[in-house]
Amino acid sequence: MKAEVSSRTLIDTYLDALWMEKGLSNNTLVSYRRDLISLIAWLEGIEVTMLDATSFQLREHLAYRIKKGLSARSSARFLSSIRGFYAYMIRENYLEADPSAKIEHPKLGRPLPGFLTEEDVNNLLVAPDLNSPLGLRDRTMFEVLYACGLRVSELVSLTVPQVNLRQGVVRVLGKGSKERLIPLGEEAVAWLERFLRESRGVLLKGKLEDVLFPSNRAQMMTRQTFWHRVKYWASVAGIEKALSPHTLRHAFATHLLNHGADLRVVQLLLGHSDLSTTQIYTHVAQSRMKALHAQHHPRG
Repeated sequence: MKAEVSSRTLIDTYLDALWMEKGLSNNTLVSYRRDLISLIAWLEGIEVTMLDATSFQLREHLAYRIKKGLSARSSARFLSSIRGFYAYMIRENYLEADPSAKIEHPKLGRPLPGFLTEEDVNNLLVAPDLNSPLGLRDRTMFEVLYACGLRVSELVSLTVPQVNLRQGVVRVLGKGSKERLIPLGEEAVAWLERFLRESRGVLLKGKLEDVLFPSNRAQMMTRQTFWHRVKYWASVAGIEKALSPHTLRHAFATHLLNHGADLRVVQLLLGHSDLSTTQIYTHVAQSRMKALHAQHHPRG
């Protein structure tokens, strides 16, 4: 067994190894770190270190988090983070047994993502004020997001070299550093050309930056800022449905399937490694068809 090291140092070492070995996104690593640090803080309250924690104590902490409102999905992520940590501790000879091994994962449902109708999407797309550089930027971002089904993190981190307007494609670096090439479509290309011509230079304020969609501070926009922009323009458009940062990504997938797209093509466009993840959208499309049937069929 190795010499005693602080729990926080071990976590940093584990996350560094995780990034090197699996290429996880920064957002995932931040979530794992948050989970592990919260466990450290709780264990410190009972004067126990991460390496000395028992299965019973880990279960107690999980129960404590659930009582505070932790969802089943967040609980599953928490268990994944501590199991990965303890597996690494065993591999590096800090531990001989995994105290998290016998803790069962909470049962997860398959929640259907919220979706917008095509009319909703159109109302959102036309909401931004095109007389301002920010409004034109937002309209262009919405068009690209809906045309390509990008994750928000992929959208805000796009750079100019990733976009080929002549070929009408965007090169995206997704989860696990997996690259995919996605067609933009004529509408998104037209809005990008206008944005690059009229607004991007104004937002950059003379700075030489590669970021495609700069913030009003001439730097890469955060996911949170973009989410606020979505909510603001949805309010302007009179959309009262519950939205998420991936609302337009969900609409992209659902509308493609509604119009007969092949599921595996949608999987490739979304960058899903597992087809079962994409299949959620078939349920959304089916529920939409059932609702339409019930509404319009004389015997619905």
